[in-house]
Amino acid sequence: MAALRYLWCVWKGYSIMKAYGIVLLLITDICLKSVHGKGYLSSPHVGQEAFSRDAQYSPVITSPVVPAVSSASPVQPNGDTSKCPSGGLCSKLPADCVTCSYQEYKLSNCSYGRPASFSCKSNKGVHCTDESGKQQTEFNQTIACQFCWQLDPSQYRCKNETNCMTVACPRRRYNTTCKVLDHVHCLGKREFKKRLFCNWTGGYKWSTALALSITLGGFGADRFYLGQWREGLGKLFSFGGLGIWTLIDVLLIGVGYVGPADGSLYI
Repeated sequence: MAALRYLWCVWKGYSIMKAYGIVLLLITDICLKSVHGKGYLSSPHVGQEAFSRDAQYSPVITSPVVPAVSSASPVQPNGDTSKCPSGGLCSKLPADCVTCSYQEYKLSNCSYGRPASFSCKSNKGVHCTDESGKQQTEFNQTIACQFCWQLDPSQYRCKNETNCMTVACPRRRYNTTCKVLDHVHCLGKREFKKRLFCNWTGGYKWSTALALSITLGGFGADRFYLGQWREGLGKLFSFGGLGIWTLIDVLLIGVGYVGPADGSLYI
């Protein structure tokens, strides 16, 4: 009994000393943090010895070196050269592929509509030749002396407006933006504003509207076809205005006075 009691006292004393040691270690770590800003327990050297000892006897695995991919983009030539023919005649290049000195030309030497010679050069990245096949960058280009907005309507394209009434008196106009075709050379800006007459179609045929007015006009078929459903209902329930309305509509559609409800032109 005495031996057991002695062992229990020794174990209890060891536990108390261990607890005091842990508390003392924590207090010391806190003090070091307050003085040096870094404690022993949070130091990166703790546990490093064991790691370095294990790493000394462990096999070393090396990964193959992968070359870095260059992020530099290829050098692109100035301007859009995708639509510029390579190796063709310089005089046949589109207007976007050359740069001409229009501003340096004297207007006194320029008569409207008459051909005039201008000094031009091909853009960077565009290769062209003269008539003999010799490569050149600077050349003379013969251009009609007129501004881009003075060109014939067949030489430029404009954005059509579909919100204006084409069948109106007087005829209505709308403002739009026009751009010169690529192969046409002219003075001034190649994109300009124009005020044009309303001229667009919604797909309605004049022959179809006239045929419906003659055959089924008494039932309002012509007005329904043109999208004028109110007038079509009026003709339907009045039997074509007892025939009078039908005859009037045949004349109005025949001369083109009555058109589609959306204001477009006949095909």
